[in-house]
Amino acid sequence: MRLTRPSLYTSVPVTNESQDLPGVTFENAHTSDITSVKGLNTFALGELFVLPQTFGNIFLGEVFSSYVSVHNDSNQPVKDIVIKTDLQTSSQRLTLSGTANMPVVKLDPEESFDQVIHHEVKELGTHILVCAVSYATLTGEKMYFRKFFKFQVLKPLDVKTKFYNAVDDEVFLEAQVQNITSSPMVMESVKLEPSGAYTVTDLNTIPVDQKKDVSREDTGKESIFGPGSYVNPNDTRQYLYKLTPVAPTFKNVKVANVVGKLDIVWRTAFGERGRLQTSQLQRVPPPLLDIKVSVIQMPDAVVVEKRFPLKVRLRNTCDRKMDLKLFMTKSKDGGLMWCGTSGKSLGPLLPGNVVELPLNLLPLAAGMQSVGGLQIVDTLSSRTYELDNLSQVFVYSSERSPFLHQDER
Repeated sequence: MRLTRPSLYTSVPVTNESQDLPGVTFENAHTSDITSVKGLNTFALGELFVLPQTFGNIFLGEVFSSYVSVHNDSNQPVKDIVIKTDLQTSSQRLTLSGTANMPVVKLDPEESFDQVIHHEVKELGTHILVCAVSYATLTGEKMYFRKFFKFQVLKPLDVKTKFYNAVDDEVFLEAQVQNITSSPMVMESVKLEPSGAYTVTDLNTIPVDQKKDVSREDTGKESIFGPGSYVNPNDTRQYLYKLTPVAPTFKNVKVANVVGKLDIVWRTAFGERGRLQTSQLQRVPPPLLDIKVSVIQMPDAVVVEKRFPLKVRLRNTCDRKMDLKLFMTKSKDGGLMWCGTSGKSLGPLLPGNVVELPLNLLPLAAGMQSVGGLQIVDTLSSRTYELDNLSQVFVYSSERSPFLHQDER
């Protein structure tokens, strides 16, 4: 039989108002029941354990445990008993236990040989537990029989992932983990194991004030979901991770596309542990251009008709040398104007190298304005690169500052 943990006995208490016809009859009946909790007349959960009545559900990632007993029902002893237990799946056959090397020497009438087997389930679908027994009678006759136990392995979690590309080749991974079982579970940990191309920052924890919570002995961080991440059936939890490339991704695009894999550990009602690990997650990277442009320094809000500085970084992501010139044009919406000399030579830029450009912009209109209107010309290849929608900045009038409260204006 399968070894599973028991459950708590539950009852359905029936209540009524004191002035109703039954009076205290229902209450007395519930109190006298040995399964009820004393002092909690309307509490459905009891204090007694209930042994498993059926095989139950087995989910992917859990440990399947089974109790195997070979019993001599005859009135004659048998000898040289060999017991082999295999697990047959749709793709393979696994040997869980066996006594071929050290067979049971003898089993007298009414004697048993018992063993417990454990196996972490790693495949979905139909599983067949095959128990094969061979033995010999006292006369030397060889005997053999098999027993088959069939069960289904179900999927406990539904995992969906989304990738968001940021500046400097950073990648944000959003993982949605849904409990698709019929029972609640507690998420013990959801971690991202990055590939060699990235380092990961877990954004699902918040710092804890150790002075206020002196009982904590961990690293000073706790989950954003609280001390116990309790997930009801069909509930979904969202987890966020930031991946930073170890080296520029343009050097090895194929390696950078492999992000890593999620490792999920959960526990069910009585602490049964389950663990799932996804396959390697892969993202579809944005198209790789010859020049990568990013704004590395710029204010969030500026005053209209007041010049402000910003800094732009150019990276040569191709495998050839460039000789660049910078041209400034008016942005498409006309809300910003560049201040400086157009057609300025930036000099040679080798593959993989970067150059940082301090620039100035003059806002002409209030509101959210897009930074664009730059042109980079490679004089060696005669190619022109249009740089639009680099970033956005909020422009406000000096009389209506977004940083002043209503009573200060």
